[in-house]
Amino acid sequence: MPEPLVVLIASPLETEHLERIRAVDPRIELLHDADLVPRPRYVSDHTGAGTERTPDQEARFREMLGRAEVIFDFDRAHLRDLSAVAPRLRWLQATSAGVGQMVKRTGLDRAGIVITTASGVHARPLADFCLMAMLMFAKNYAWMERDKRAKRWERYCGEELTGKTLAIVGLGHIGREVARHAKRMDMRVVGMRRSTGPVSDVDELFGRDELHAMLRQTDFLVLAAPHTPETEGIIGEAELASMKPSAVLINIGRGALVDEDAMIRALQEARLAGAALDVFRTEPPPQDSPLWSMPNVIISPHSASTVTQENARITELFCENLRRYLAGQPLRNVLDTEKLY
Repeated sequence: MPEPLVVLIASPLETEHLERIRAVDPRIELLHDADLVPRPRYVSDHTGAGTERTPDQEARFREMLGRAEVIFDFDRAHLRDLSAVAPRLRWLQATSAGVGQMVKRTGLDRAGIVITTASGVHARPLADFCLMAMLMFAKNYAWMERDKRAKRWERYCGEELTGKTLAIVGLGHIGREVARHAKRMDMRVVGMRRSTGPVSDVDELFGRDELHAMLRQTDFLVLAAPHTPETEGIIGEAELASMKPSAVLINIGRGALVDEDAMIRALQEARLAGAALDVFRTEPPPQDSPLWSMPNVIISPHSASTVTQENARITELFCENLRRYLAGQPLRNVLDTEKLY
């Protein structure tokens, strides 16, 4: 009888998805104990409430780690010593796309473990968030909310997205989905990416050295790039100065992509019309951050990608990768530890 493939589920996951994983192949031995992973606070919560394991629970979890060849998601308590406590580990499936910086920070990029990401899973909900934000600014939601609080009825004129220019930095799965939404709204879409070649639903592509030229024509700027040395601080004082005072910045990438202090100054001085932010330099932002009280800023607690369908989609990806792993085929979404995505 062949050796089982021992798969450990290291974060909260519903029973229906556990059964889908178990059904992939009879060779799979699935290890999961809901008492040993954090309690989910909401649907598709992979971090869970920060509960510590008792010594007995930790011993049981370490025993499972020691047997696992495949792990579903990171266990936050064992990020830095994963190689030591899981010596048989060969492959880890992450539940997020943007894990590159964390993998590098914890030394997992040097552990000899194949790490696959959830790239593509979150494209639609993040694109939905961008469309929502653009519509809120076009229809002047801040005006409506202000007058609602004042119980004031005063008609006004909004705008359409039709004909507006959307610029996207990062045309991966997420950026392309944002572009698709925008074309449905008859927007002009431009973008910047590392590789060349045409991109569906993008009218014009710009190189890194043409960023300012792209920004000058932008009505809405969406940042959908990963955090890498090349993208860190890509939108700073000079880039913000290139944008129209009527432009809106939408960040669904990582907080490190933006000079947050420069963005706050641009918003305060009306050199930038608004911002919709799902990610921040520090999460959550400090209580004294001006962003909290700005009516032209939408704050999302790094949750724009989280929807009720998320676990089902990640499970589908994981099951496909399990079949590939068992067949000796290349896995989908392998993290490039040099590029960090």
